[in-house]
Amino acid sequence: MSSLQSLARIWGSVLPGIDHYGRFETAVGRGDSIVRARPMLITGLLVKRIMDLLLSAIGVLLLWPFLLAIALAVKVESAGPVIYGSLRAGKKGQKFVCYKFRTMVDGADELKNSLRRFNERQDPFFKIADDPRVTRLGRFLRKYSLDELPQLWNVLRGDMSLVGPRPHPMDDYARYRPKDHRRLDVKPGITGLWQVIARRNPSFETCMALDLEYLKHRSLLLDLEILMRTVPAVLSGEGS
Repeated sequence: MSSLQSLARIWGSVLPGIDHYGRFETAVGRGDSIVRARPMLITGLLVKRIMDLLLSAIGVLLLWPFLLAIALAVKVESAGPVIYGSLRAGKKGQKFVCYKFRTMVDGADELKNSLRRFNERQDPFFKIADDPRVTRLGRFLRKYSLDELPQLWNVLRGDMSLVGPRPHPMDDYARYRPKDHRRLDVKPGITGLWQVIARRNPSFETCMALDLEYLKHRSLLLDLEILMRTVPAVLSGEGS
Protein backbone atom coordinates (compact mmCIF):
# COMPACT_ATOMS: atom_id res chain seq x y z
CA MET A 1 0.00 0.00 0.00
CA SER A 2 1.40 3.41 -0.97
CA SER A 3 1.94 6.26 1.47
CA LEU A 4 -0.93 8.23 -0.08
CA GLN A 5 -3.24 5.21 0.18
CA SER A 6 -2.35 4.84 3.84
CA LEU A 7 -3.13 8.50 4.41
CA ALA A 8 -6.53 8.09 2.77
CA ARG A 9 -7.71 6.06 5.78
CA ILE A 10 -6.58 8.79 8.13
CA TRP A 11 -8.30 11.49 6.06
CA GLY A 12 -11.55 9.54 6.36
CA SER A 13 -11.70 10.50 10.04
CA VAL A 14 -9.76 13.75 9.97
CA LEU A 15 -11.55 15.18 6.91
CA PRO A 16 -14.87 13.34 6.71
CA GLY A 17 -16.77 15.21 3.99
CA ILE A 18 -15.17 13.93 0.80
CA ASP A 19 -17.34 13.90 -2.31
CA HIS A 20 -16.92 11.64 -5.33
CA TYR A 21 -14.57 14.18 -6.94
CA GLY A 22 -12.17 13.89 -4.03
CA ARG A 23 -13.02 17.37 -2.75
CA PHE A 24 -13.47 18.10 0.93
CA GLU A 25 -16.77 19.52 2.15
CA THR A 26 -15.65 20.05 5.75
CA ALA A 27 -12.46 19.93 7.73
CA VAL A 28 -11.97 19.03 11.37
CA GLY A 29 -9.00 18.01 13.45
CA ARG A 30 -8.63 21.48 14.93
CA GLY A 31 -7.61 20.36 18.41
CA ASP A 32 -4.24 20.14 20.07
CA SER A 33 -4.03 16.40 19.33
CA ILE A 34 -2.36 17.09 15.96
CA VAL A 35 1.36 16.69 16.48
CA ARG A 36 4.04 18.89 15.01
CA ALA A 37 6.20 18.04 12.02
CA ARG A 38 7.55 14.52 11.92
CA PRO A 39 11.31 14.74 12.36
CA MET A 40 13.52 13.52 9.53
CA LEU A 41 16.99 12.08 10.00
CA ILE A 42 19.91 14.22 8.85
CA THR A 43 20.47 11.79 5.98
CA GLY A 44 16.85 12.16 4.91
CA LEU A 45 17.07 15.95 4.96
CA LEU A 46 20.31 15.78 2.96
CA VAL A 47 18.76 13.51 0.34
CA LYS A 48 15.68 15.78 0.16
CA ARG A 49 17.92 18.79 -0.45
CA ILE A 50 19.93 16.94 -3.10
CA MET A 51 16.68 15.89 -4.78
CA ASP A 52 15.47 19.51 -4.69
CA LEU A 53 18.69 20.79 -6.25
CA LEU A 54 18.93 18.08 -8.89
CA LEU A 55 15.32 18.15 -10.07
CA SER A 56 15.13 21.96 -10.02
CA ALA A 57 18.36 22.31 -12.01
CA ILE A 58 17.15 19.75 -14.56
CA GLY A 59 13.83 21.57 -14.78
CA VAL A 60 15.49 24.92 -15.47
CA LEU A 61 17.81 23.43 -18.09
CA LEU A 62 15.00 21.65 -19.91
CA LEU A 63 12.41 24.40 -19.66
CA TRP A 64 14.46 27.54 -20.29
CA PRO A 65 13.12 28.07 -23.86
CA PHE A 66 9.57 27.70 -22.50
CA LEU A 67 10.33 30.05 -19.61
CA LEU A 68 11.72 32.61 -22.06
CA ALA A 69 8.60 32.35 -24.22
CA ILE A 70 6.35 32.94 -21.20
CA ALA A 71 8.47 35.91 -20.13
CA LEU A 72 8.19 37.49 -23.58
CA ALA A 73 4.43 36.92 -23.65
CA VAL A 74 4.00 38.56 -20.24
CA LYS A 75 6.08 41.53 -21.33
CA VAL A 76 4.15 42.01 -24.58
CA GLU A 77 0.69 41.68 -23.06
CA SER A 78 0.86 44.32 -20.33
CA ALA A 79 3.12 46.93 -18.80
CA GLY A 80 5.12 46.01 -15.74
CA PRO A 81 7.86 43.60 -14.69
CA VAL A 82 7.89 40.05 -16.05
CA ILE A 83 8.71 38.50 -12.69
CA TYR A 84 6.62 39.34 -9.65
CA GLY A 85 8.33 38.96 -6.30
CA SER A 86 6.17 38.90 -3.18
CA LEU A 87 7.18 38.59 0.45
CA ARG A 88 6.07 35.23 1.82
CA ALA A 89 6.28 33.48 5.17
CA GLY A 90 8.88 30.71 5.03
CA LYS A 91 10.11 28.21 7.58
CA LYS A 92 9.53 29.47 11.14
CA GLY A 93 7.84 32.54 9.64
CA GLN A 94 11.02 33.96 8.13
CA LYS A 95 10.32 36.34 5.24
CA PHE A 96 11.61 35.60 1.76
CA VAL A 97 10.87 36.81 -1.76
CA CYS A 98 8.79 34.26 -3.67
CA TYR A 99 9.06 34.57 -7.47
CA LYS A 100 6.26 34.11 -10.00
CA PHE A 101 5.52 35.20 -13.52
CA ARG A 102 3.36 38.30 -13.19
CA THR A 103 -0.29 37.40 -13.78
CA MET A 104 -1.89 40.66 -12.62
CA VAL A 105 -1.79 44.26 -13.70
CA ASP A 106 1.14 46.26 -12.40
CA GLY A 107 0.37 47.67 -8.94
CA ALA A 108 -2.19 44.97 -8.10
CA ASP A 109 -1.08 44.81 -4.46
CA GLU A 110 -2.28 48.37 -3.88
CA LEU A 111 -5.79 47.30 -4.98
CA LYS A 112 -6.02 44.30 -2.65
CA ASN A 113 -7.51 46.07 0.36
CA SER A 114 -10.23 47.67 -1.76
CA LEU A 115 -11.24 44.19 -2.95
CA ARG A 116 -11.03 42.41 0.41
CA ARG A 117 -14.79 42.73 0.96
CA PHE A 118 -15.26 40.32 -1.96
CA ASN A 119 -12.97 37.70 -0.41
CA GLU A 120 -14.48 34.22 -0.80
CA ARG A 121 -12.50 32.82 2.11
CA GLN A 122 -13.25 33.77 5.69
CA ASP A 123 -9.83 32.74 6.96
CA PRO A 124 -6.31 34.09 6.24
CA PHE A 125 -6.53 33.27 2.52
CA PHE A 126 -7.52 36.03 0.10
CA LYS A 127 -9.20 34.73 -3.04
CA ILE A 128 -11.97 36.04 -5.28
CA ALA A 129 -13.38 34.57 -8.47
CA ASP A 130 -12.79 36.58 -11.64
CA ASP A 131 -10.29 38.82 -9.88
CA PRO A 132 -10.30 42.02 -11.99
CA ARG A 133 -6.56 42.45 -11.43
CA VAL A 134 -5.68 39.26 -13.34
CA THR A 135 -4.69 39.66 -16.98
CA ARG A 136 -5.98 37.46 -19.79
CA LEU A 137 -2.61 35.71 -20.12
CA GLY A 138 -2.43 35.54 -16.34
CA ARG A 139 -5.61 33.48 -16.19
CA PHE A 140 -4.08 30.93 -18.57
CA LEU A 141 -0.82 30.80 -16.63
CA ARG A 142 -2.69 30.29 -13.36
CA LYS A 143 -4.96 27.64 -14.84
CA TYR A 144 -1.96 25.41 -15.50
CA SER A 145 0.24 26.76 -12.65
CA LEU A 146 2.82 28.01 -15.17
CA ASP A 147 3.20 31.20 -13.18
CA GLU A 148 4.84 29.14 -10.40
CA LEU A 149 7.78 27.96 -12.53
CA PRO A 150 10.17 30.76 -11.41
CA GLN A 151 9.96 29.22 -7.94
CA LEU A 152 12.47 26.66 -9.15
CA TRP A 153 14.94 29.48 -8.46
CA ASN A 154 13.59 29.71 -4.89
CA VAL A 155 14.27 25.99 -4.50
CA LEU A 156 17.82 26.36 -5.82
CA ARG A 157 18.37 29.24 -3.39
CA GLY A 158 17.14 27.15 -0.48
CA ASP A 159 14.10 29.32 0.34
CA MET A 160 11.71 26.56 -0.69
CA SER A 161 11.53 22.83 -1.33
CA LEU A 162 9.82 21.10 -4.23
CA VAL A 163 7.29 19.59 -1.79
CA GLY A 164 5.88 21.28 1.28
CA PRO A 165 3.12 23.62 2.46
CA ARG A 166 2.54 26.54 0.10
CA PRO A 167 4.05 29.84 1.33
CA HIS A 168 1.43 32.45 2.17
CA PRO A 169 1.77 36.21 1.60
CA MET A 170 2.79 38.17 4.67
CA ASP A 171 -0.59 39.89 5.01
CA ASP A 172 -2.30 36.47 5.08
CA TYR A 173 0.35 35.19 7.49
CA ALA A 174 -0.41 38.13 9.80
CA ARG A 175 -3.97 36.76 10.12
CA TYR A 176 -2.83 33.29 11.26
CA ARG A 177 -4.31 31.94 14.45
CA PRO A 178 -1.75 30.57 16.95
CA LYS A 179 -2.37 26.95 15.91
CA ASP A 180 -1.86 27.79 12.21
CA HIS A 181 1.86 28.42 12.79
CA ARG A 182 2.45 24.64 12.93
CA ARG A 183 2.53 24.54 9.13
CA LEU A 184 5.70 26.64 9.27
CA ASP A 185 7.77 23.89 10.90
CA VAL A 186 9.28 23.01 7.51
CA LYS A 187 10.30 24.80 4.32
CA PRO A 188 7.39 25.78 2.08
CA GLY A 189 7.04 23.95 -1.22
CA ILE A 190 6.04 24.46 -4.83
CA THR A 191 3.56 21.60 -4.53
CA GLY A 192 1.97 19.60 -1.74
CA LEU A 193 -0.98 17.47 -0.69
CA TRP A 194 -3.47 20.31 -1.19
CA GLN A 195 -2.37 20.75 -4.80
CA VAL A 196 -2.83 17.08 -5.71
CA ILE A 197 -5.88 16.21 -3.61
CA ALA A 198 -8.05 19.28 -3.03
CA ARG A 199 -6.88 21.75 -5.67
CA ARG A 200 -10.35 23.16 -6.32
CA ASN A 201 -11.31 23.44 -2.67
CA PRO A 202 -11.00 27.06 -1.46
CA SER A 203 -11.20 26.23 2.26
CA PHE A 204 -8.32 27.38 4.45
CA GLU A 205 -9.26 24.66 6.94
CA THR A 206 -8.86 21.98 4.27
CA CYS A 207 -5.49 23.37 3.23
CA MET A 208 -4.36 23.52 6.86
CA ALA A 209 -5.52 19.98 7.64
CA LEU A 210 -3.71 18.57 4.60
CA ASP A 211 -0.54 20.52 5.44
CA LEU A 212 -0.58 19.11 8.97
CA GLU A 213 -1.16 15.58 7.65
CA TYR A 214 1.87 16.02 5.39
CA LEU A 215 3.95 17.18 8.35
CA LYS A 216 2.93 14.13 10.38
CA HIS A 217 3.74 11.64 7.63
CA ARG A 218 6.42 13.36 5.56
CA SER A 219 9.03 11.14 4.00
CA LEU A 220 11.05 10.97 0.80
CA LEU A 221 8.63 8.40 -0.58
CA LEU A 222 5.64 10.62 0.08
CA ASP A 223 7.46 13.55 -1.57
CA LEU A 224 8.09 11.46 -4.68
CA GLU A 225 4.46 10.37 -4.86
CA ILE A 226 3.27 13.97 -4.53
CA LEU A 227 5.66 15.07 -7.28
CA MET A 228 4.41 12.33 -9.60
CA ARG A 229 0.78 13.25 -8.93
CA THR A 230 1.46 16.95 -9.44
CA VAL A 231 1.92 16.56 -13.20
CA PRO A 232 -1.59 15.20 -13.94
CA ALA A 233 -3.07 17.60 -11.37
CA VAL A 234 -1.49 20.56 -13.21
CA LEU A 235 -2.47 19.27 -16.65
CA SER A 236 -6.08 19.03 -15.51
CA GLY A 237 -6.14 22.83 -15.63
CA GLU A 238 -7.96 23.34 -12.33
CA GLY A 239 -5.75 26.17 -11.11
CA SER A 240 -7.11 29.65 -10.47
